[in-house]
Amino acid sequence: MLPATFKLCAGISYRHMRNMTGLRKNAMVAISHKLSGLTDPGPSSWISQVRRRSSLLSSRIEEEPCSEADLAYVKQGQEALQKSINILSEQDGWQTEIETASGDKVLSKVLPDIGKVFKLEVVLDRHPDELYSELVDNMEQMGEWNPNVKQVKILQKIGQETMVTHEVSAETPGNVVGPRDFVSVRCAKRRGSTCFLAGMSTQHASMPEQKGVVRAENGPTCIVMRPCGEDPDKTKFTWLLSIDLKGWIPKSIINRVLSQTQLDFANHLRHRMAANGELEAAALTC
Repeated sequence: MLPATFKLCAGISYRHMRNMTGLRKNAMVAISHKLSGLTDPGPSSWISQVRRRSSLLSSRIEEEPCSEADLAYVKQGQEALQKSINILSEQDGWQTEIETASGDKVLSKVLPDIGKVFKLEVVLDRHPDELYSELVDNMEQMGEWNPNVKQVKILQKIGQETMVTHEVSAETPGNVVGPRDFVSVRCAKRRGSTCFLAGMSTQHASMPEQKGVVRAENGPTCIVMRPCGEDPDKTKFTWLLSIDLKGWIPKSIINRVLSQTQLDFANHLRHRMAANGELEAAALTC
């Protein structure tokens, strides 16, 4: 069952669904109450940053007319973000999976009803706005710089913050894990200096399961990007990953593959942003 705070967002009665103003008000109040109950581990935490710039989830649902199906996608995206916030706000119980000499770290935790989740924590030498632009505005170009991704395609956009995507992953070296595909709803938000990209699996009529490709499931997932306190041109980058690859794969292999995939992603993103910077510098000298 969905959390009670999101049942309200779903529109329990058709009368409320038709009266979107009342629905938004009640739903956002409920979500704000939920967010206010989160623990605040310290003044530098991203949760406190969001609170100081008003509630993360108090933004209104887009004003343009939406169908019932579109509203369901908006609600799913908000649900993925809310669940991710709850998980990331809990500081206890995380175990280190990998930590590199440069300080990149992948941690994991087993959660009831979700299973094992992974959390990447790295610092990137780029401002959050630049990373947000690359990961959100240029989302469909990810296959150009991340060899673990074959393709990302936006199937549908709903307003400014919600989209449905289809992603195809590449097989791992040695084909230990074959290609997988995902259909996901994504919720992209910028609140003050903090950027978010959350998501979870969904269904879309234009992308049924593909023959010869295993349809995996993910979510809740969330990338959080916020400026470093000591250098605001650098980014504290956190990626929460929850994924079910399906198929008969030993857990030990899954744990190793997912941890390494997160570290690889950080390095590929670094190389992409460095290449972007070189292109920008070359353009200025012309």
